[in-house]
Amino acid sequence: MSDGSGLSIDGPESLRGALLMLLVGLAITGYGGYDYVQQSEAVRDSVEVTATVEAVGVETASARRGVDYEPTVRFTYEYEGTTYESSSVFPAAISQTYGTESAARSVVAEYEEGATTTAYVAPDRPGDAFLQNRTTNTPLIAAGFGLFFVLGGGWFSLKHL
Repeated sequence: MSDGSGLSIDGPESLRGALLMLLVGLAITGYGGYDYVQQSEAVRDSVEVTATVEAVGVETASARRGVDYEPTVRFTYEYEGTTYESSSVFPAAISQTYGTESAARSVVAEYEEGATTTAYVAPDRPGDAFLQNRTTNTPLIAAGFGLFFVLGGGWFSLKHL
């Protein structure tokens, strides 16, 4: 079954489609791996700063299986004499989302608008502070998802040779 895009339920119909699938998979896997390494280094090298919470909420995002919920906290902080603003709860660039609104709200329940809290800053990226000094598995999930494309694209590329 094909829609003219070169991809079908049975996989790509051409070598070009298979190679595209492989490249997309490599990009997703690479970015997920890169993001995991970056967040691990940020957690390891971070220093504590005092932050002021400006806004707390939960945003919704359409997902393949319905709606996902992303906890958000916007806060300001000062590092080495410069004031910054961030909205990262976790250090990963790929946002952590939750399947229910209550699960997302529980992540930000401890933060109140106008209150001070501890944030964490990696000295080499002072503008990217985050609130929870721990890694998440979201980048690894993205890398695993990309790996399926790599394996599928590789398989179909070999099949079309």
